[in-house]
Amino acid sequence: MADWLTLESAFSLGLLLVQLPATAVLLSRLFKGPSRQPPIEPGSPTPELLGSVSVVVPTLNEAERITPCLAGLSRQSYEVREITIVDSNSKDATPDLVKAAQQKDPRFRLMTDDPLPSGWVGRPWALHNGFLHSSQECEWFLGIDADTQPNPGLVAALVKSAQAGGYDLVSLSPQFILQYPGECWLQPALLITLLYRFDPAGVNTKVAERVMANGQCFLCRRSVLTQLGGYTSARSSFCDDVTLARNIAAQGFKVGFLDGAKVLKVRMYEGALETWKEWGRSLDLKDASSSAQLWGDLWLLLAVQGLPLPATLGLLSYQLSALTCVRAGLTSTFGGILDISFNPPLHLLTCVRAGLTSTVGGILDISFNPPLHLLTCVRAGLVSTVGGILDISFNPPLHLTTHSLALGLNLFLLAIRFALLLVIAPSYDRTQAKGSWLFWLSPLADPLAVLRIFVSAFRTPTQWRGRSYRSQPS
Repeated sequence: MADWLTLESAFSLGLLLVQLPATAVLLSRLFKGPSRQPPIEPGSPTPELLGSVSVVVPTLNEAERITPCLAGLSRQSYEVREITIVDSNSKDATPDLVKAAQQKDPRFRLMTDDPLPSGWVGRPWALHNGFLHSSQECEWFLGIDADTQPNPGLVAALVKSAQAGGYDLVSLSPQFILQYPGECWLQPALLITLLYRFDPAGVNTKVAERVMANGQCFLCRRSVLTQLGGYTSARSSFCDDVTLARNIAAQGFKVGFLDGAKVLKVRMYEGALETWKEWGRSLDLKDASSSAQLWGDLWLLLAVQGLPLPATLGLLSYQLSALTCVRAGLTSTFGGILDISFNPPLHLLTCVRAGLTSTVGGILDISFNPPLHLLTCVRAGLVSTVGGILDISFNPPLHLTTHSLALGLNLFLLAIRFALLLVIAPSYDRTQAKGSWLFWLSPLADPLAVLRIFVSAFRTPTQWRGRSYRSQPS
């Protein structure tokens, strides 16, 4: 019995040592949420914005999803001077769709980027080429992914938000479109890994190394990109958006990450398997982080997102096992306080016949003379034998304290996680999703989401957005 209690106490104490500091870090970030900027609203252009934005869309075999993007960009007003589609030799109908859009809107133009040089990842290379061929008369450069669905007024609202906030770079968190049950369950858990590690969208992060960005909608002053040599500083990064944003912030420029759920939608991946495989590979952000930052983030995710569910089940299972042992007449624990060992059944039966025992707590009620004796033992925390029937001993205070605190802490973390579903719900379009109710059970996928981040953190992608990489770009 003592060994069992020692192991359980050590487990509970270990959880507290790992989770308490991480919980403090998490709460310090979540408490910023109420003061964050509200989601940006669609805007209308004003004359001074005329032709001030150059849009670049990198593509590679995007025929199945680019049509809504092209349509949305075409609905942007006169603040957009040009829309350049930089295609990396797509084998599908992507170029044909762009040419069709060009017939309706002369702002569209199609170009093919040069062969990928050594040391470059495909996406930043395409964006870099688009930047080099963009109009120098444009004040702003906007990178947009082909899987996005821009709402009318997106670009005008984005530029005005940048001007109002004094941002040199601003990117948006979109509204994610969900369609299948698996992604309704898994995708929110993966998104939470970002929310736990970084400040919420709409909060100004002052430390360059903790800046967050989203390349799906990435607006930057042309002068700033020129100063940094375009996308050169992020050329080998598989999370080029965050890498470039942090490099820009490190130069003293102001970087913003805002809530764009009302102006931008995105349909990223088809189903849970593709979400797990594709999105999970970049969420670790190792290419934009130091080793210390990466390990710190992994510790945080394990402590406050990966462990709460299994730890709570384990701690509750311990209590249930204790109760089961009591019912079986074995040595066990009452409420984590009393160790009760029963004497042989014949002895117990004799005492029952003598009227010394009845039922306690629905299981075994101990009555013996004088009752004050038991109270005295309880108060003194001593080991005592009652009527030669029951040996009653009290566990050390550390056992009760660590077990209760560990269970309470993990229940608290689970409560936070389920409450955050209400916070992130507006970030999802589930109107046409099958099994959309699984969104509300996404906390059950948290251990898997954290596992995906760990796996990604220690692997270098060999394939990325249709390209193969034999070794990590350098």
